[in-house]
Amino acid sequence: MSIFDQTNSRREEEQKMQEEGRLPPGQSLTQKFPVLTYGPNPEFDPETWNLSLFGEIENPLMWNWEEFRALPTITITCDIHCVTRWSKFDTTWEGVAFRHIAELAGIKDSAKHIIAHCDYGYTTNVPVEDMMRENVMLAYKYDGELLTPDHGAPVRTLVPHLYFWKSAKFVRALEFSTTDNPGFWEKAGYHNYGDPFKEQRHGRRGFF
Repeated sequence: MSIFDQTNSRREEEQKMQEEGRLPPGQSLTQKFPVLTYGPNPEFDPETWNLSLFGEIENPLMWNWEEFRALPTITITCDIHCVTRWSKFDTTWEGVAFRHIAELAGIKDSAKHIIAHCDYGYTTNVPVEDMMRENVMLAYKYDGELLTPDHGAPVRTLVPHLYFWKSAKFVRALEFSTTDNPGFWEKAGYHNYGDPFKEQRHGRRGFF
């Protein structure tokens, strides 16, 4: 197939997906999985890695890698949308449902936002009601294989209905917070919520 034919085929596919309501405005389909990470990938040592939960919960928890891998998992297939204007359809992920994590932690009614704390001090913020959707998870497998470092190994959040920067790589802690605390990209000018279908890319004028 020529480059011209490939371009026409992709445009036809994009138009079809727009008509079906799956492709947000301003996005283009990709068959690849672009790698976008601010800073280096952290080193993962399964002997020392841990994941902690704190804040507005009844049961502060911490798991090591073996304990986390022993938690029950779910598998979902979903579309993902990056703020840099690519979308990838029908991606398959496996991990621990956030709903289950919230249940184990004993989430309090006072918890309104979940702040993901990641290696190198990166954070991002998501409202509790969004995290409680049935397809939101702490993912550690993609397409049947353990996550690679480029895609957030060993664990990342997966919040597929928001722009993909809200699916934080290299997660080390989840904070159950009474208040909203914008994270790295939100403070840099990205939208605080990030709905792809509303093109909520940027939050303040003069940034990006």
